[in-house]
Amino acid sequence: MARDIDDLPKNAANYTALTPLWFLDRAAIVHPTRISVVHGSLRYTWLQTYQRCRRLASALSRQSIGFGSTVAVIAPNVPAMYEAHFGVPMAGAVVNCVNIRLNASTVAFLLGHSKSEVVMVDQEFFPLADEALKILAASGSSFKRPLLIVIADEACDPQGLKQALARGAIEYEKFLETGDPEFAWTPPEDEWQSIGLGYTSGTTASPKGVVLSHRGAYLMSLSNPLIWGMNEGAVYLWTLPMFHCNGWCFTWALAALCGTSICLRQVTAKAVYSAIANNGVTHFCAAPVVLNTIVNASKEEKILPLPRIVHVMTAGAAPPPPVLFAMSEKGFRVTHTYGLSETYGPSTVCAWKPEWDSETPIVQARLNARQGVRYIGLEGLDVVDPKTMKPVPADGTTIGEIVMRGNLVMKGYLKNPKANEEAFANGWFHSGDLAVKHPDHYIEIKDRSKDIIISGGENISSLEVENILYTHPAIYEVSVVARPDDRWGESPCAFVTLRPQVEKSDEGSLARDIIEFSRSKMPAYWVPKSVVFGPLPKTATGKIQKHVLRAKAKEMGPVKMSKL
Repeated sequence: MARDIDDLPKNAANYTALTPLWFLDRAAIVHPTRISVVHGSLRYTWLQTYQRCRRLASALSRQSIGFGSTVAVIAPNVPAMYEAHFGVPMAGAVVNCVNIRLNASTVAFLLGHSKSEVVMVDQEFFPLADEALKILAASGSSFKRPLLIVIADEACDPQGLKQALARGAIEYEKFLETGDPEFAWTPPEDEWQSIGLGYTSGTTASPKGVVLSHRGAYLMSLSNPLIWGMNEGAVYLWTLPMFHCNGWCFTWALAALCGTSICLRQVTAKAVYSAIANNGVTHFCAAPVVLNTIVNASKEEKILPLPRIVHVMTAGAAPPPPVLFAMSEKGFRVTHTYGLSETYGPSTVCAWKPEWDSETPIVQARLNARQGVRYIGLEGLDVVDPKTMKPVPADGTTIGEIVMRGNLVMKGYLKNPKANEEAFANGWFHSGDLAVKHPDHYIEIKDRSKDIIISGGENISSLEVENILYTHPAIYEVSVVARPDDRWGESPCAFVTLRPQVEKSDEGSLARDIIEFSRSKMPAYWVPKSVVFGPLPKTATGKIQKHVLRAKAKEMGPVKMSKL
């Protein structure tokens, strides 16, 4: 058996379990008076944030919340949500950030499945939490009412706070007062210990609980700034919900950088431009749909030119090149990443190459629309034939499934061995996303496996059709899904939101114009056979809900013997 050069053991002086909690301890020492969190008129320093998080950990511990416990947080981007990312795991518990746009029955499922012993809820969303708890209590399961903590906010209607207090909730600041600001928290003994629990969207079945470790959170918290070139002291605008993959781990990364978090309850173009102009924002993350809102904002909402280069990280659905081009024109520098809840958020990046600087802006946008290469903290990324697991050739045309392995892959799905067996088959995490691998080994998503349109036996990438349609001058947003077709089995159906200034009185004429435009830009079998106008359904993180649109397309019935 091969031996190392020594037999030196680990000891307390040279080995500590990895956890991002230490970042907060350091930030409070290095920059105790630097502003850590801003929310309206509230300002906290790093020392104050550390003390508040220790109070939270202490108060939870005094309620017997610790190792093996789950604390659910139902809140938008407010200071208490940020503090929960440190205070809850400092008590040894797991933070479960709940999507505020879910309905009460889904929230009830999450609270029951996670066995959350504490529910921290923003006053605006107390009715949602209250209804979820009533559903859970009536479900017949072994329900034990959790400790209820309501987060007050002067910007909200006070009715929610009054209702919560009447229902026995304790106000968050009052709860913190029961804790010790010098609480001697202990880091996890094992870095494999769980730090976070988040749930997938559950579009086809019950949501799956994604379990994240202290080790993975630590590595992602350092990978993100390195990948992005994010500097110490960065000013970060919270446009991305913290409940989405723990804010892609930027919750913990901001402490590592001793940066400043600017909280934003509601994301609007006006609020983003205002924060950039008035709060010194240098970085923010957003889904492509938010970028679309920013570039198409009215003149009254924009504050241009930007006072500085503002760095934007985007992920989620593949961003259309026209949107990337428009962001660049306005002075935003966009870094395109890709990942999943199961990979702590973004885990690949379209790393910019110096030779691209000489390309035209349009070509640059097209290159930057690819999903790119693996993150520093991800050890394995490939595109494979899902049946044979053999890598596809780097030819830019052969489609396979994106698979990943390494420290930025989740521990697994909570209480779901069957899903884990499928997700980790053959020693890789299976993303379910279909992509090609280009000659430079940058990957490019062509579709989710369930979103590929199969028309007459030919595969059509809905994303490629969408990218072309985004260049139509009347289209503000578009999503393409499969609609049953009597002749071809399936054909593309385009759901379109028009730009505000477009005359909408003759939708029939507009639909014909979009179809004719498509004929001139794409292969005939890609051309949408039907166009539907109206707002697109979205998740809380701005992703278009294609499963809703697929259901609508199915309800429309099949296209009758189309000739194309």
